[in-house]
Amino acid sequence: MARYLDVHPTDPQPRAVAQTVAALRADAVIAYPTDSMYALGTRMDNHAGARRIRRLRGLDDKHHLTLVVAEFAQLGPLVTLSNRAFRAVKAVTPGPYTFVLPATGEVPRRLAHPKKRSVGVRIPDDPVVRAILRELGEPLLSSSLIVPQPDGGQQWPMTEGWQIAEELADVLDVVVDAGDRGTTPTTVVDWTSGEPEVLRVGGGDPTRFQTG
Repeated sequence: MARYLDVHPTDPQPRAVAQTVAALRADAVIAYPTDSMYALGTRMDNHAGARRIRRLRGLDDKHHLTLVVAEFAQLGPLVTLSNRAFRAVKAVTPGPYTFVLPATGEVPRRLAHPKKRSVGVRIPDDPVVRAILRELGEPLLSSSLIVPQPDGGQQWPMTEGWQIAEELADVLDVVVDAGDRGTTPTTVVDWTSGEPEVLRVGGGDPTRFQTG
């Protein structure tokens, strides 16, 4: 049964943050708020947690999860940024964007695209998850919280933590509830070719990454 933590959306209680981080360090899978919608997360090195997230999402091993960090400076060990990408990513983060970038050798092979050796990274503009990430001191391996329906279709994202707790209490370890986070996903921008390619339009303004 998942532990339910009701946290303040802009000033998260240190005790709740510490409880969440302690659970993550014990290889928990959590539901947590972001600046776009709720997400599933676990420690980057938690193999079993990654499998649980994929199973919850109905994803196969070819679908790669995103690495979520608190600060721009934490991207350095994870991805390679050209000067142009560096300036562009820094200008819009933190915010509702996911960037697909070449992975460094620090990123385990199982987390990177097998051919491109790329990985998705994200710096959310949300006080709750940023507090969790700072306390944890490492990236969260993450995926948007959209679970499949019994008929194989995709369920509309759950917008409230209490709703997640009611529906997924048996398959999660912690639910961090910080109120309504909506249903809009991140804008996804692929930089692996050297030029930005918008793969999905979401909460972040895509126009600065669109050419032609």
